[in-house]
Amino acid sequence: MGLMGDKARLLETDRFVHAPDDGRESDLQMDAMEAAEAAEASDAVTETGHRRAAEAGDTAAMSALGAMLLRRGDLDGAEPHLRSAAAAGDRAAANNLGVLLHQRGYGDEAAGWWRIAAVGGSAAAAHALGRHYRERGDEPAAEYWLRQSAESGHCLGAYALADLLEHRGDIGAERWFRTAAERGHREAAYRLARLIEDGRDTDHRAVPAYGELNQQEEAEQWYRQAAARGHRRAALQLGALLEERGDVQEAGRWYLSAAKDGEPRAACALGFLLRDAGDEESAAEWWRRAAQDGDGNAANALGALHADRGELQTAERWYRAALDAGDVNGAYNIGLLCAEQGREGRGEQWYRRAAYAGHREAANALAILLLQRGDASGAEPWFSKAAEAGSVDAAFNLGILFAGRGEERMAHTWYERAAAAGHTEAALQVAIVQLRDGELQDAERNLRCAAGGGSAEAAFRLADLLDRKATAAGEGLTDSERAADDESMQWYERAARQGHRRAQVRVGMFAAARGEVVEAAEWYRAAAEAGSRNGAFNLGLLLAREGSLPEAALWWQRAAEEGHGRAALRLALLAARRGALAEAQSWCARAVEQGPPEVAERAARLRTALQEELSA
Repeated sequence: MGLMGDKARLLETDRFVHAPDDGRESDLQMDAMEAAEAAEASDAVTETGHRRAAEAGDTAAMSALGAMLLRRGDLDGAEPHLRSAAAAGDRAAANNLGVLLHQRGYGDEAAGWWRIAAVGGSAAAAHALGRHYRERGDEPAAEYWLRQSAESGHCLGAYALADLLEHRGDIGAERWFRTAAERGHREAAYRLARLIEDGRDTDHRAVPAYGELNQQEEAEQWYRQAAARGHRRAALQLGALLEERGDVQEAGRWYLSAAKDGEPRAACALGFLLRDAGDEESAAEWWRRAAQDGDGNAANALGALHADRGELQTAERWYRAALDAGDVNGAYNIGLLCAEQGREGRGEQWYRRAAYAGHREAANALAILLLQRGDASGAEPWFSKAAEAGSVDAAFNLGILFAGRGEERMAHTWYERAAAAGHTEAALQVAIVQLRDGELQDAERNLRCAAGGGSAEAAFRLADLLDRKATAAGEGLTDSERAADDESMQWYERAARQGHRRAQVRVGMFAAARGEVVEAAEWYRAAAEAGSRNGAFNLGLLLAREGSLPEAALWWQRAAEEGHGRAALRLALLAARRGALAEAQSWCARAVEQGPPEVAERAARLRTALQEELSA
């Protein structure tokens, strides 16, 4: 147990009265050496006075002299004076004798003197005695004496009692942390802020009354108090709170303060702020400093920085440093690095290492490797492990795995789980099933989620669903009546801009119905060039109406070769008109084969007529 601080307090008596400070400065300023010499001389005079009084049998002087010698580290010189004063009933001497004996390793005898002092009313001794019992595992006795100290107004006693109560899960800890914090104890202020921020402050109102602080504001207040007193973890937490609410500049100042005091997590966080501000070199410097102090997150950040620059060997070295620091992300990142380099065998080893350590994304990556290799039975347990650990991608992949086996119910269960966590493609898969089952309201909700997450297919299906709902309600619009602010139109256009071919055809149809031929042609062409046979057919129709029949024929041929029956019938008619009856018969045969039924019927009639013409 240390001499002073948060363990035991050195008490002393001072019989000398200091002259009051009248606010006036001396005529001549002393330099630092003169001041130190003056203080040393003053201490020497005080000690001499105490020695004379102690030799004359003055108990208070013995106690004060013993305290001075104890503070100086002269245990042999201090002990006889403290023993004499303590035996004479001086409680400060009894407490200090306990401190001295504890330093010598005589814990039980120290506790005896602390008990004497504590019973005599020494809050510092009660604190020391409480800590003594806690170190020996006697929590009831520890609580009794720490409570005596805390209730006597001892700041360190209040903190030690709060620490004991929190260790036991007692809600009374908050009260004593608050008491110590209000008296300037920085660790108590930090611990109180953590309690409040974690929501364990049961006495705190969720909705503050007028003039009161809400939980986050009060937590910030206590973090500020602790950080201002040099508590580096409080500065880190304060920086995180400020960064979260967008006060990046002030957050950076507190991160910097904590980082300079040796807090590696603050140095790491400062690095991310600097990187986001575009200063990669300064970010790398702080990450390097944090990584060298054992911060795995900073080492991973350095690895990613070098990987982005193509410096793969350096990147791997930092990922290994992260792993050595206990950050399993390092193994996962090395696996990713190996995969990028085509070293899948080595990548699998690193994925396995991270997966066995509980890294859910590594488990998912390992399962994907196994699935790609054709080992579905080996992939499934890793997907399951990752999904149960919270990997949304793994839950979606399990859905794909079960769907591939035809186990639709299990697939839907995992898709729903991934969709509930915001997975775009999973939400789309769930919506498709709901559309099929007629659960239109739920389907719309999931389609909005997926479309909002960037799925072009979901945007198209949502637009189509809104169209059908409006038609069923008698509020449907014709293509020419579409306005830019129509919601279904907005979703069609969003899907079209994302390259969705069917949406591009639909938007082209709306434009054509409004007479905007150029815009319609652009959308049809975009869809056709992406492989849409409907886009190619509609573009052909548009070109034919504009008099560009040869170009129209080229697009119809493209559509017909992709299985578009109407395009084949159009080509048959063109061939018949120019007298190429055999070619016309060939296109009729395609149209009959490709349909739809009404097209097949017309093509069959035309083919019969052509046959008759050829045999006439």
